[in-house]
Amino acid sequence: MSQPNILIIQTDQAAAQWLPIYGHSVVKMPHLSALAKQGVVFENAYCNSPLCAPSRFSMMSGQLPSQIGAYDNAAEFPSSIPCFTHHLRALGYHTILSGKMHFVGPDQLHGFEERLTTDVYPADFTWTPDWRHAARMLEWYHTMHSVVTASPCAASMDIDFDDDVAFQAERKIRSLVRDNDERPFCLFVSFTHPHDPYIMTQEYWDRYTDEEIDMPIVPPLPLHQLDPHSQRLWLMCASDEFEINEQHIRNARHGYYAALSYIDDKIGQLVAALKATDQYENTVIIFTADHGDMLGERGLWYKMSMFDGSARIPLVFHAPKYFTPCQVESVVSLVDLMPTLVDLANPGAEAHSELKSDGHSLLPILKGSTLQGEDVAYVEYLAEGIGSPHLMIRRGQFKYIFTEGDPELLFDMQNDPSELVNLAGNPQYAQQLAQFRVEQSQRWNVDVLTQQVIASQQQRHLVAKALATGTIKAWDYQPFSDSSQQYIRNHKEFWELLRLSRYPGIEQPKPVKQIKRDLSSAKAE
Repeated sequence: MSQPNILIIQTDQAAAQWLPIYGHSVVKMPHLSALAKQGVVFENAYCNSPLCAPSRFSMMSGQLPSQIGAYDNAAEFPSSIPCFTHHLRALGYHTILSGKMHFVGPDQLHGFEERLTTDVYPADFTWTPDWRHAARMLEWYHTMHSVVTASPCAASMDIDFDDDVAFQAERKIRSLVRDNDERPFCLFVSFTHPHDPYIMTQEYWDRYTDEEIDMPIVPPLPLHQLDPHSQRLWLMCASDEFEINEQHIRNARHGYYAALSYIDDKIGQLVAALKATDQYENTVIIFTADHGDMLGERGLWYKMSMFDGSARIPLVFHAPKYFTPCQVESVVSLVDLMPTLVDLANPGAEAHSELKSDGHSLLPILKGSTLQGEDVAYVEYLAEGIGSPHLMIRRGQFKYIFTEGDPELLFDMQNDPSELVNLAGNPQYAQQLAQFRVEQSQRWNVDVLTQQVIASQQQRHLVAKALATGTIKAWDYQPFSDSSQQYIRNHKEFWELLRLSRYPGIEQPKPVKQIKRDLSSAKAE
């Protein structure tokens, strides 16, 4: 297996359970379905934090958020932490980012050699929570406005962003075959859809009728019937600010499904560009998301929950040249992506003992083997709306959820996929519960982690206040385009310009007569 090109397509807030490749009967995503049919589909993949920035930092570094200080959406991602991009560059890859990554801090590249767009979210410390006042409403937090205003639109900021992300990525795919760089590439294309607000253009909205939009499997529950963490999220979103009716729910899901179809067309656009440039066969295409969306299940919206709607994500590897299509039941998570990519980029090498990772390479599974002793995912939520770590272990068919002071939750995901029956108080499952308790206490020192999170928050609040005073120097990424190297320029020979301008390439034609092209002494007729 030679070094393949790698195209990673990541969506924001696309839960596995709403996608047709995982059995959803309403959503239309033919391009993704075609990839999945020829790919390796992981049925039980999880993010390592159901929140944008921590999930992405964890995925890139292969380490759990608590190990790298990626506590929330305003936590800095330190430049000293090795990412899969650093490893791939060291192995000879051209690493490129188009789209959202939610990097926080002055380093806006983290191993990417090129970044084609800015980010859709800010890079500063403004969105820092405060666990000392965990119940305080936050002005930048999710509200129910996205639900009650869900509707078609003519244009939106998020559509403008994702249109640019796809355009820049497609353009880069075409240019990669025209330049003189023979390195394999790793192109990361990251869209902000189907993240709320639940709005989309009429073209995609009309792909679904109002009547075919399915309603939540688990209907909204009274506040007192929700578990304590869900109650906190419900209150933080001010869920009682509006009277949410059935049509609001249907509209929001309609907009979400429309956004998924919009993303699917972007996937088709990128695949078509690979095929047109003869790079498709030698490219491993990976499709995933940073987390999911509860989409009204239990009356909950958005993410930040350990229920599968929020924490379970799609994960597909498409490379028929290298991997036999199949479905994988093993439990995996995004921290597994970094060691997997390093193995893909360094075929035939010994195990990478120098990699610091909480994950494991999925290459054996992709090649048809099974991972011994794994089948587990660890998930952390260390952000707003709580005052201590909210932790989850999914091992085999069971899921265990722990928060200091809350009742423990234990679910049998094989027999209770809607997570309705808490087995923590059932004597028949006392052994499983005891094993999870030991594993949780060995992996996390909750008291120490709580103090680390609070200390980080207080430091960032101080820095954020200071940096907002006087002249503001933003960390947001500014894409650079060197126009002197684009299109027709006089510092290149004409034939070189012609060669670079097209694909497939052509051989320089052989003239039958040598002509001296010197018009300096030419006279006008």
